[in-house]
Amino acid sequence: MSTTLSPAPAVSPPPPAAPPPISPRARPKRKTRRRVVVAALAIVCAAAIATWWLTHKTSAVLYTTAAVDRGNVTRAVTATGTVNPVLTIIVGSYVSGVIQQLYCDFNTHVTKGQVCAKIDPRPYETAVDQANANLATAKAQLLKDVANAGLTRITYDRVVSLQQSDFLTRAALDSAQNALDQSRAQLALDSATILGRQAELEAARVNLGYTNIVSPVSGTVVSRNVTMGQTVAASFQTPTLFLIATDLTKMQVDVNISESDIGGITQGDSATFTVEAFPERVFSGVVTQVRQSPQTVQNVVTYDVVVTLANSDLALKPGMTATTRIIVARRRNVVRVPDQALRYVPGGLGNVRAAGPTQVWVVRGGRAVSVPVTVGLDDDTNAEIVSGDLAPGGRVIVSEHTGPVTRAASSPAPRL
Repeated sequence: MSTTLSPAPAVSPPPPAAPPPISPRARPKRKTRRRVVVAALAIVCAAAIATWWLTHKTSAVLYTTAAVDRGNVTRAVTATGTVNPVLTIIVGSYVSGVIQQLYCDFNTHVTKGQVCAKIDPRPYETAVDQANANLATAKAQLLKDVANAGLTRITYDRVVSLQQSDFLTRAALDSAQNALDQSRAQLALDSATILGRQAELEAARVNLGYTNIVSPVSGTVVSRNVTMGQTVAASFQTPTLFLIATDLTKMQVDVNISESDIGGITQGDSATFTVEAFPERVFSGVVTQVRQSPQTVQNVVTYDVVVTLANSDLALKPGMTATTRIIVARRRNVVRVPDQALRYVPGGLGNVRAAGPTQVWVVRGGRAVSVPVTVGLDDDTNAEIVSGDLAPGGRVIVSEHTGPVTRAASSPAPRL
């Protein structure tokens, strides 16, 4: 028996799977990504617009100017000094001893010859009495020797007459002659001794007189360095008892000027100064001395310049510190410009002017134009213009800076 096999039925492929459904959680993430992309594009656009704005700007040079005017140009040297009386007398003691009395004090007005202090005079009075006694002794000795000389002379005459009569020998005559000569020499010695005793008496009297400390000038006592009962010793150095200013209505300022400035100062220059006691008041004086003696302190060399002035109201006191301004040169009513105008060059204040003729810059027609000038006196603030195309009322450039100016609105904008 035969079996017939039938073909197997064809199997069709399975249908494609459908995409899974989007979950509700995935939708907010897509929205967030879109927002980030949009924000990034906005930032890029803003940067592009800012770049275009900055690259399409221009800079304009703006000038700062100062006026050309007329005025005074004054060159001065400034230094500090000390106010002192014109003449100060040091009153000391010639002799040693104890101060017994004081008759002068600070600010006492004294006259010439007035007694200011007294040293105990008793030791010096004793010395005067001793010198008187020595002088009296010398005079008595002279009288004695005069009498002896008279006797010697009589004896000599007698010996001479006897020797002529051959009653005495030649030796007796020589002895009488020697006694006469000695009596004469003794008289000369006594006279010299009397002179010496008189000199000692005068010295003792002088020392006694020095016990009175007197003022040698008329003036005002500005310093007293002793007190009653103090012992002063006048040995190698005379002690200073008083300082007396002769006239406080005339004062001087001793100014220390450095060696770099001393060359421009001459006698007769005018000067002004101020003191801390009167900051609003300006005192005026004249240079009366430029002393040649240098003063070296820590390798700094200075010179003493004396400025004298009147002090009629006694406002200035000795020892005050004065800030002095000595005028060494002055020009009145001249054309002047600020020193910044001489230092300015186009391109900025940092540039350095090259060697060449002096010039200033002015704005003409909207641009900087150089004007050659001849400079006279310069006081570090203003400079005198001796010649040049400048007139009072004009303006010169002293500095410059740049300022932003946008282009016209018709400039094409970038397409993003």
